[in-house]
Amino acid sequence: MTLYGEKPPPTDDRPTVQVTAVSWPGDEQAPVPPVAGRPGGGSRFRRGRLLLAGGVAAAVLAGVAGAGAYAYAGDVPRGTTVLGAELGGRSRAEAARELRVALERRAAELSAPVRVTVGETASEIKPADVGLAVDVDATVAAAAAADAHPVSRLVGSRTVDPVVTVDVDRLDAALRAVVGSQGREMTLPTIIFTGTTPKPVYPKPSLTLDPARSAEVVKAAWLDRQAATVPLVEKHPATTREEVDRLVDELAKPAVAAPVTLTTDKGSVTIPPTAIARSLRFSADEAGKLVPRVDVKRLRTALGDRLTKIEVAPKDAGLTIAGGKPKVVPGRPGQQLDATALSRDLLAVLPKADGRTVTGELKLAEPKLTEAKLADLGIKERVSTFTTRFPGGLSSPRSQNIVQAAKDVDGTIVKPGETFSLNGHTGERGYDQGYQDAPTIVDGKLVPGVGGGVSQFTTTLFNATYYAGLEDVEHKPHSFYFSRYPAVIESTIYYPALDFKFRNNSPHGVLIDTSYTSSTITVSIWSTKIYDSVKTEYGPRRNITQPKTVHLEAGPDCIEAAGSEGFAQDAYRVITKNGKVIKREKFSWTYQAEPRFICGPKPPA
Repeated sequence: MTLYGEKPPPTDDRPTVQVTAVSWPGDEQAPVPPVAGRPGGGSRFRRGRLLLAGGVAAAVLAGVAGAGAYAYAGDVPRGTTVLGAELGGRSRAEAARELRVALERRAAELSAPVRVTVGETASEIKPADVGLAVDVDATVAAAAAADAHPVSRLVGSRTVDPVVTVDVDRLDAALRAVVGSQGREMTLPTIIFTGTTPKPVYPKPSLTLDPARSAEVVKAAWLDRQAATVPLVEKHPATTREEVDRLVDELAKPAVAAPVTLTTDKGSVTIPPTAIARSLRFSADEAGKLVPRVDVKRLRTALGDRLTKIEVAPKDAGLTIAGGKPKVVPGRPGQQLDATALSRDLLAVLPKADGRTVTGELKLAEPKLTEAKLADLGIKERVSTFTTRFPGGLSSPRSQNIVQAAKDVDGTIVKPGETFSLNGHTGERGYDQGYQDAPTIVDGKLVPGVGGGVSQFTTTLFNATYYAGLEDVEHKPHSFYFSRYPAVIESTIYYPALDFKFRNNSPHGVLIDTSYTSSTITVSIWSTKIYDSVKTEYGPRRNITQPKTVHLEAGPDCIEAAGSEGFAQDAYRVITKNGKVIKREKFSWTYQAEPRFICGPKPPA
């Protein structure tokens, strides 16, 4: 008997293999007897099994190695396609070239306009106008990361969607033109005072586009060559109707229920409810979050001479126009209450019925604009002027509102880089601020409203800054076209929801100078002239619509209107410098047809 691991008898001259520490499953059992007639046969059988196993293992390892090499050839897994192009097994550079070739084959298809429907309006958008494109490098990167598992890379197949880019802002602007009058501005919540009576303005949601959602819908439709149905969504203000009512009950009403005593080192002042009402502001941010604050500047105005025994207001150096040239008006320092602390402390006691006393701290107040700083601003010449006409003479409430706004803004200096806000400068334009009831547009019709007519001053100011070449930050044309204004290049305003803003993007200071007659309002901009000219070129009117006739219930609040056509139009601000056009800026607007409003019932047919 030959034991496992022993050599065969010397008479067996067949080659032998010495095996140690290797066994097949089951070889741990007792030694197996040799097969009859085959000395050492059991050992040779086992050696055969070992040799076979070694060969199979080598073959398997070689196969796996070969398959791995095949599967991992290139950066992109085999079997990967994008837009029908086979990118599998290629390097990233090769895959990018192949994808670009595939895109060139589909160039005509991908450049074709995308049909979009927003609400009830359908239109078309050119992909190039909104930056619709396939990002080749990002798509190849996504394809390379599609599936890293070895087996899947070897035998799998996959289709990877291309990475599509779009300019969200340009797309949103294009879609807003399609929305037209279907949209609805958000009504921001606020609380206003009529005298000492707080009145809530409740929030209403806007009906508008969600830019990110619109982009996803249009990108998907573009790739699939389908029409895109872009949804209009409601955006609700962050402050609810219930929260507005709570602020009325817990702050606005208690605030004006009794006076507040202000004590200082120089004496005490009683702040009456009327002054509190004029200075307590409820402002909403863009999201509609309503936040109360005490406007100390308004409080000073409301208290008038009461603070003269306590405060000495600083005076900025200024400019006035005399003899056709700007003349410096010197400034001076003062001593004033710490506005931040006073606003905070007043807001804390206003909800209380008792303990309505605050302590004010006086601080040195330097003028913000000294004569030296003013001289450095380079305000030396008139660079633009604009005039609009108004009917009714100076006695009409509308004319008085225009003049009041002009007085509020006259002499304002805007430093380089600063943004001027008309709402921010005047604050709320109410009765206490010298404004009167006059016709204003609300929900598409003329109704009486405090401050009506200020839009004419806004339009005049907008055009003066426009022709000075200053940067337009925010404005909104009227819903209806009025022939007294230049088409497209005009602006309405409504506190606090609609504002007019411009930025002084020049290296010099800007002085706003206003003047008026019995039938005109003029705004001039003084600075240092840096452009040869600023002109407007108009495109033709298009999409003209005719007004409808609407009968309203007769009464004191009914205002008749003759109506006007609706149309869309483009205007181009063309700025030249050193004999060359350096900027051509497009402004576009679509006017609704203003209905012909008649106060009284419709006559029988």
